[in-house]
Amino acid sequence: MTEDFVALTLDEYAERAGRTDRRPNDRALSFPLLGLFGEAGGLLSEAKKKQRDEAAYLGYAEGVTEELGDVLWYLAAVLRRARLALSDVGAVALGRPYERGSHESLSFHDLLPTQKRLRKSPIPAFAKTLLALAGDIGTLVSECESGALPKQSAELAIRLASVLAHLMRAADESGVSLEAAAVKNLHKIEDRWPTKRIYPDAFDADEDPEEQLPRRMVIDVYEREVRGQTYVFQRSEGVYVGDRLTDNAREPDDYRFHDVFHYAYVAVLGWSPVIRALLRLKRKSDPKVDEAEDGARAILIEEGITTWIFGQAQQLRLFEGFQRDGLPLDLLKHVREFVAGYEVERCPLWLWEEAILQGYAAFRFLKDSRRGRVTIDFKNRRLRIKDIPA
Repeated sequence: MTEDFVALTLDEYAERAGRTDRRPNDRALSFPLLGLFGEAGGLLSEAKKKQRDEAAYLGYAEGVTEELGDVLWYLAAVLRRARLALSDVGAVALGRPYERGSHESLSFHDLLPTQKRLRKSPIPAFAKTLLALAGDIGTLVSECESGALPKQSAELAIRLASVLAHLMRAADESGVSLEAAAVKNLHKIEDRWPTKRIYPDAFDADEDPEEQLPRRMVIDVYEREVRGQTYVFQRSEGVYVGDRLTDNAREPDDYRFHDVFHYAYVAVLGWSPVIRALLRLKRKSDPKVDEAEDGARAILIEEGITTWIFGQAQQLRLFEGFQRDGLPLDLLKHVREFVAGYEVERCPLWLWEEAILQGYAAFRFLKDSRRGRVTIDFKNRRLRIKDIPA
């Protein structure tokens, strides 16, 4: 017996979206209005990309769905600061008179009870609707800056209902379900800014213990000069780990310490084909897993991610001063795209952020001290570093 489908209400969406508002006590409308304007521009960008590269641009439907959800999020943020209910504004968008607190059960399905099929490319009417949407929001931004924004709840609700009406029309013309956009948006924000952080099990939890990544491991990382060349060496319990390393670059950038990023992946994500190869922990007992998840291609993917993130980090002071929830969302989304098709794709974005920030904290320590004792602590999902005792 299947469970009855329960439609997502507008107020339920607004309440769940509000949990991820990074500025919950800010009552000014300027910030979310600017965000709303920016996301409307993102929608226009999706339409433009498809018109420019109709055959090559395959992410149109997914992109429109995501951008619609982002516009909804900022609209909900504006309403929250204005102390207006999304359901009341939705009712006005449907042509009903404004009445505070009378539409709590209004759902996204009620907004678009009949839905056109998803279109493979935008139609002229869609672009015109998006321009009208951006125009309405732009006027609100201008009025907010000049202090001319309506002060009365009813008048402001009617203005914002016009924005929602354009959004409903855009969804209908593109064939994208507004409810699907809202649900996808909730999944995205929970993936990035969860209300509760629950660490997933290790990927190799059910594997042979002799093929599991280490749950705890201590590695001494230090520099040593050999025949006039400075190398980084790594030792664990008196045994050398991997090869001695240099920066492999024209200009020194201390990438020689980059294995600490792989250790962070082990400690936080419970994943690293690179470290599996170094420690000879490939899952040979399962040939398919060994080839697909622990093979040369997976190793190249991990090294590629690590190098790409390093390039981004160099532009952001190696993430110094970045706190939890501070890494750019686009950076984390690109990482997810890198690992698509591999087991680590299942790791949420917030967990990737923890791995990256912990890895770079250790890297900055090594960059300054030139040596350090690294501890992988998978039980507590921590990568720790301290001075090597004399």
